[in-house]
Amino acid sequence: MSHHIKTELLAPAGNAEGFYGAMHAGADAVYLAGSRFGARAYAENFTTQELVRCIRYAHLLGRKVYLTVNTLLKEDEFAGLDEYLYPFCEAGLDAVIVQDLGVLRFIREHFPNCKLHASTQMTLCGSWGASLLQSMGVSRIVPARELSLKELIVLKQNTGLEIEAFIHGAMCYCYSGQCLFSSILGGRSGNRGRCAQPCRLPYSVIADGVKSKNCYPLSLKDMCTIEHIPRLIEARIDSFKIEGRMKRPEYAAGATALYRKYIDRYYELREKRGPEAAEVYRVEKTDWKCLTSLYIRSSVQDGYYFKHNGRDMITLDSPAYSGNDEAVLSEIRDRHLAEPLKLPVRMKAVFQTGRPAELTMLWKEVSVTVRSDVVQRAQHHPVTEENIRKQLIRLGDSVFHAETLEMDISQDCFYPLKEINALRRRAVAELEERILLENGYGKADVCRKEDLSENEVFRNRKSVRHPEKDSHEKGFVFAVRTIPQLETVAEETGKGMANLPVRLYVDSDLLVQEWEKVCRLCGSVSFSGGIYAALPYVIRESDRNYLTELYEKVQKSRLFCGFLIRSMDGLGFAMQTEKALPCRGDAGLYVWNRSALQEIGNMLEGFCLPYELRASEQKTLLNGLSDRLPCEKIIYGRIPMMITANCLLKTTDRCRNHRAGQNEATLERQRPQTSEQLVLKDRRNKDFPVLVNCRHCMNIIYNSVPLSLYRELSGWREWVDLRMDFTLESPKEVRRLITSLRNNMPFPEAEYTTGHEKRGVE
Repeated sequence: MSHHIKTELLAPAGNAEGFYGAMHAGADAVYLAGSRFGARAYAENFTTQELVRCIRYAHLLGRKVYLTVNTLLKEDEFAGLDEYLYPFCEAGLDAVIVQDLGVLRFIREHFPNCKLHASTQMTLCGSWGASLLQSMGVSRIVPARELSLKELIVLKQNTGLEIEAFIHGAMCYCYSGQCLFSSILGGRSGNRGRCAQPCRLPYSVIADGVKSKNCYPLSLKDMCTIEHIPRLIEARIDSFKIEGRMKRPEYAAGATALYRKYIDRYYELREKRGPEAAEVYRVEKTDWKCLTSLYIRSSVQDGYYFKHNGRDMITLDSPAYSGNDEAVLSEIRDRHLAEPLKLPVRMKAVFQTGRPAELTMLWKEVSVTVRSDVVQRAQHHPVTEENIRKQLIRLGDSVFHAETLEMDISQDCFYPLKEINALRRRAVAELEERILLENGYGKADVCRKEDLSENEVFRNRKSVRHPEKDSHEKGFVFAVRTIPQLETVAEETGKGMANLPVRLYVDSDLLVQEWEKVCRLCGSVSFSGGIYAALPYVIRESDRNYLTELYEKVQKSRLFCGFLIRSMDGLGFAMQTEKALPCRGDAGLYVWNRSALQEIGNMLEGFCLPYELRASEQKTLLNGLSDRLPCEKIIYGRIPMMITANCLLKTTDRCRNHRAGQNEATLERQRPQTSEQLVLKDRRNKDFPVLVNCRHCMNIIYNSVPLSLYRELSGWREWVDLRMDFTLESPKEVRRLITSLRNNMPFPEAEYTTGHEKRGVE
């Protein structure tokens, strides 16, 4: 039986009431957002003054506070980041949860004493990306919620990083950080904390020409893992995270209290029963009923810990929250929200005539004694013991309450009431400072950039960037997914593209599957800009053999230069290979600001502009940098709106590759290399093509219409390489599109979107 430091219970707080409720209910730590940069833009959140008070309060209780700065920042927003963070770091903030690599770099440089936690928005699914982030200064990661318990154990073993995993609450259908559905359709970006939750709307699914009934195939049931606490603890997960900063304080306090109860119960059982603890661990029916009556969508499930996906994880009939039991809510309010948690202190007061007034306050083994003016003999009206007691136990807004008060008072003494109050305030302040020191929180040493150099681990990080021979010459880029698309691109490129460099990205699945045919086609034409293997959007531990095979093929080939990187795991993988190969970053790496570009620029030989910045914001990012790090812009293609572990085919029909009797491990080993196409139809009859990738057991949901920026090309030709992504297009469509690009003609699309080219996101 493994033994380690107790697992942390991490609770959400959307406002001050929720924070104090979570503390009262037993949270070891709370995560929350200030007035800016949090991924729950519509939560009530905290003012600067409130948050500073909460940090101090938590530290007095020996608890922690983590600040979410887990959105992507535009270049012009960086000016306010230092001023925003300074008061929190000065107050001793325990960690910042980040998504943006530029924010990560900024905090590491400006506030090195503040720990960095990588948000689940970074879509970390393997040890490759985790190890890379560790070299950037990250001490804890919040992996993708889609990982199994076995994958988390491997991740912990391979990296030694702290693991923070969700154990309760709402779940996104898409891998967090990979969803553009709300952003593209309505301008409300999940990467900015403004998701409109299109996954909770009704859709039908068309497979093989057969249309399913309208249902909610993208709406996951809420997660509840309280019955699995023993297994999660023994997996050495460092922090159990409850989702729900948008929910009412009663939810945060109630869920926290119940998980606190059962975490503590299991540790007690383990102490008494040893290996038998997990077998005798049980959740009481009344507690289960209480937990599932707090803001739960229909029924609950246990997430991805023990399954890869499944129909039983979806709220097919309704995504609405079940009604809450008002009696339960009332009990939670009375128990945890009526007043903040207070530390019991023992007090002793001495008011003896002719001696200084003295007050001692004691909490556990920590004590302070303060003295003031000499107590005088009363000439008319002596101060009474009752009056002194009344003033001393008025601990008000402090974190203390008087458990006992011993009095040693002369019968005829006099002491002004305002001086008694001053004595009490001094004792409270000194005891607070002493407790903070005891809990490891002294005055925070907040460093500024001019005082720093890069940390040693980061400076020694491996670099894989290779300078381009023709980095100043702009050209064309094509990405292909199928052999017919590759054949057409090779044929059209052979006709000449105005003598400009042409770069090619070949989907890695196609490359592994059809290596000889791909090499023959690629070798028939000179792609002067190089040929690269486009890695999957998501890479998991089950892809380790796949990546080894892919790397060996690319590394030995004279045709292929390196990789198109689509995730932090992909970048981490490329950096850990025996021989560093050139890498180019795709739009999903989310380079929104120059700080992010500086953070990973030495690992890349080029990058792609993100989908969600408007044209003017993209040019602000590029200004002065494009010559040093070449850039490309997607001017045509189906935008990947969601990358999902769950499967629409399996949800609405069946898994075509599953055979009865196969367990999850067998399926992992024997995954076929096939893929299928479905259609997701929304309530407005818009068709969203879905690629069912069986090799990696994931779905890619594309936009209903392609991105087409042919009207904007003249403003970009001197800035970037122009890129076309071919995903579902036929050879005929590919040929027409390339011909249009070559001849400066409009792209042949009746319906299209210009994405965020002009509107951007909030």
